[in-house]
Amino acid sequence: MLKNKIDKTNLPSRHVTEGPARAPHRSYYYAMGMSEEDIAQPLVGVATCWNEAAPCNIALNRQAQSAKMGVKQANGSPREFTTITVTDGIAMGHEGMRSSLASREAIADTVELTMRGHCYDALVGLAGCDKSLPGMMMAMIRLNTPSVFIYGGSILPGKVPAGANVPEDFASRDLTVQDMFEAVGRHQNGTLSDEALEILERVACPSAGACGGQFTANTMACVSEAVGLALLNSSGAPAPYESRDQYGIASGIAVMNLVEKNIRARDIVTRQSLENAARVVACTGGSTNAGLHLPAMAHEAGIDFDLFDVCEIFKETPYFVDLKPGGQYVAKDLYEAGGVPVVMKELRKAGLLHEDCITASGYSLGEELDKIKGEADGRVIYHIDAPITPTGGVVGLKGNLAPEGGIVKVAGIPTQEQSFTGPARVFESEEEAFAAVKARGYELGEVLVIRNEGPSGGPGMREMLATTAALSGQGVDKKVALITDGRFSGATRGFCVGHVGPEAAHGGPIALLKDGDMITINAVTGELSVDLTDAELADRHAKWAGPKETIYASGALWKFAKLVGGARLGAVTHPGAKAEKHIYMDL
Repeated sequence: MLKNKIDKTNLPSRHVTEGPARAPHRSYYYAMGMSEEDIAQPLVGVATCWNEAAPCNIALNRQAQSAKMGVKQANGSPREFTTITVTDGIAMGHEGMRSSLASREAIADTVELTMRGHCYDALVGLAGCDKSLPGMMMAMIRLNTPSVFIYGGSILPGKVPAGANVPEDFASRDLTVQDMFEAVGRHQNGTLSDEALEILERVACPSAGACGGQFTANTMACVSEAVGLALLNSSGAPAPYESRDQYGIASGIAVMNLVEKNIRARDIVTRQSLENAARVVACTGGSTNAGLHLPAMAHEAGIDFDLFDVCEIFKETPYFVDLKPGGQYVAKDLYEAGGVPVVMKELRKAGLLHEDCITASGYSLGEELDKIKGEADGRVIYHIDAPITPTGGVVGLKGNLAPEGGIVKVAGIPTQEQSFTGPARVFESEEEAFAAVKARGYELGEVLVIRNEGPSGGPGMREMLATTAALSGQGVDKKVALITDGRFSGATRGFCVGHVGPEAAHGGPIALLKDGDMITINAVTGELSVDLTDAELADRHAKWAGPKETIYASGALWKFAKLVGGARLGAVTHPGAKAEKHIYMDL
């Protein structure tokens, strides 16, 4: 006998479970051990980006089971499925990185297709690494289902064993994968031995979880809470912590509450909640990649919120959370200091938060923050009236070298060092630049230019962590600058400008630069310019030979290159909500 049969009149799963015509469909569900009661309940997709590619994803499969338990407790029927992940730490520094940004679109597309094909009524999405977080959230917004996001959690910090023969600056600090990339630079310039490098690589990443600093994964995890798609404080606990099970169960229950109240993803993700998310990125010194992902999320909701809008928020927001790579602490420390909720309480004190935004709990952000007892500790989370710097840790730039903008992380860089003028040294690819850096084929005071690495021209808009970390390892990250139409890892530090647009493949000014051109980067005034007149740039454009040919003439990256738009709008590959003629939940 059925108990508590739920009316599915307006839910998508009615198309596969209700009425005599759906007997074949129900037979499939019976084949999987589902009961009549299970079939009659709302079907909730539980999507994970689990794989064995890297520690960021390895715990997601287990965490999905707790989310499913929560769904079951709240009278829903969870249906687990997986999608891909490309993990940047493995993909970094070679051709594999071209797959990273394209994987964000593939994740959103495959989750969308799975949900549509099986008519699931709601979505709990679990993700662990960089592009998988925005990809999963983009799918939620695109489908406009009742949705709750769960971050897989960060990795624990690494520690060098007592007495190990490594330099003191490595031995005395919490280690992240960023330290490994910088250790390679030290090894290349002869200041780190083979033995020390081998010790470091064995201890830097000691557990499951995503990279431990305020790199892209943790930045977007903070975004998931601030934008309202994740339960408050759910992103903070490191991946190995048992408390992650409690958040999984709570998230499963929460999504069923959203189904009952018909609260959908676009009720949560609004212009105001995106502004809240941008605030949290800025005040934590988050990854520049948020300047790409927030516009892409907005695009899925039909909201105008581009790179310039994001950067305007960054400019108005104090930087007051001391996290790596610009600061001292890692994600575990932020969690122990109270996490994102305490950060948002500080923003609220300064009137920098939209409190009326609805969240995944069904309550407003203000109502949820009223329940938070913790306060800023003044060590990891500074008080907002005494910030580390008065403006955000990420800054937008614009000028005749970047008419469609660029972005730079300045967290940890003193204000007086946030400008740089020097002659260009132009490289046509990341490999060419990395080889030059490895061979010390540059001069101090130069601006290294890496072009043909944009979303279309790369293709794939690769991150440049191998090159920037090598510069840091050589101790020159404050003595040279770097600009690119590609991206930077959230772990990048130094004066590095990414997302320069239009990209070289689209004939942007970065395509026209020559060695010796004088470039000015000023993060205080927001300028990125080259000392050329409009007439000189026009003359060079008239003589420009056109885009550099790539080796990708077929396959997924060819398709991505054909479809992808500019970085200013999030490097998206479809028209977005403004062009849609239906909403999935209403079919």
